[in-house]
Amino acid sequence: MILLTDELREQLFANGRQRDADHVPVVKFFNPLGEGVWLATELDEDGDTLFGLADLGHPELGSFSLQEMSSLRLPFGMGIERDILFTGDFPLSVWAEAARQAGCIRAAERILYQAARSRHGEH
Repeated sequence: MILLTDELREQLFANGRQRDADHVPVVKFFNPLGEGVWLATELDEDGDTLFGLADLGHPELGSFSLQEMSSLRLPFGMGIERDILFTGDFPLSVWAEAARQAGCIRAAERILYQAARSRHGEH
């Protein structure tokens, strides 16, 4: 799987040029076989260094390498994947606080979207 399309890459670069903003995550990467979720909001001009929220058992804000994620080889010939249905929807600060309170990004995602559906009267 291609981890970044040209469109996603351009949005991440654009966000990277506006560093002091609280961006909505552009892309979500995940380990399909276990722990590991990354929400990226920015890409440095080097084309490799992403910034966002990473969760390898403990969610934290920071930088991570696209090249390292792309080169990870998991069992059964699998690798890190991009969630093609991910929409972001909330600023990174909201994701970070929800993940801190919930203990992980995956639990935070369920909580955030459930709360959003409740606010809009959906069940």
